[in-house]
Amino acid sequence: MNVGIVGLGLIGGSFAKAYSEKGHAVFATDIDRNILSFAAISGDICGELTKENIGQCDLVLICIYPEAAVSYMKEMAPFMGSRPVVIDCCGTKRKVFHSCLEIAREYGITYAGGHPMAGRQFSGYKYAKADLYHKAPMVIVPPDFGDIQLLGRIKTLLDPAGFGSISVTTAEKHDEMIAFTSQLAHVVSNAYVKSPRALSHSGFSAGSYKDMTRVAWLNPEMWAELFLENGDYLNEEIDFIIHSLEEYKKAIAEGDRSELIRLLREGKERKEEIDG
Repeated sequence: MNVGIVGLGLIGGSFAKAYSEKGHAVFATDIDRNILSFAAISGDICGELTKENIGQCDLVLICIYPEAAVSYMKEMAPFMGSRPVVIDCCGTKRKVFHSCLEIAREYGITYAGGHPMAGRQFSGYKYAKADLYHKAPMVIVPPDFGDIQLLGRIKTLLDPAGFGSISVTTAEKHDEMIAFTSQLAHVVSNAYVKSPRALSHSGFSAGSYKDMTRVAWLNPEMWAELFLENGDYLNEEIDFIIHSLEEYKKAIAEGDRSELIRLLREGKERKEEIDG
């Protein structure tokens, strides 16, 4: 198949490597011409994605920031035609999905929202991996939940990436859940590592510190845009964790051993419940 990739960062670059490795023709575009050239030299893409060839793609994956994704859709919509299935891979869905869907309907484009639930703490093409999506979940936000044919087509088109599962949901439910499962974790990790003691932790840290701080190493520009677009749901989660932390703080300050045990047991049991 012919695959178009918009943006050769970690997400787009990994898609390019995955599809190229499976023998598919990959065309890509990126604002950094050096990255585009390197991807071509590496054999991960066979050419540039342009107005002239985008309509010949079977699948187009838009892997850039949300605002940029909508702008790209507006610019390229007149050239896409009805052949490609266009999927944005942005980390928030409400604004991107509804804006892109409106454009898609105007131009007769087959479009769905998407979010590959995989990543690394590092960003950029040099960290892209062909197996990044192996066994990972993929979330799809379809324009019509009753369009089984389109969902089946999307599954087939995404098969070369190696996803372990495909979930279907609404843009609103996606953003509500992602505020908890991803965005809050990045906020907490980033705030946690700002402790003055972090500068002298060497020799005093093990797995828990590494687990807690891994995603503090993030892309500030991208995550700021995602946080602000999902500010309502994210602030709900931040309020909840602040309230929970206040309970722990109060029990410790008052020397209330039984209350602290209750709180710790409650969290342990919730984790056991979640993990089955």
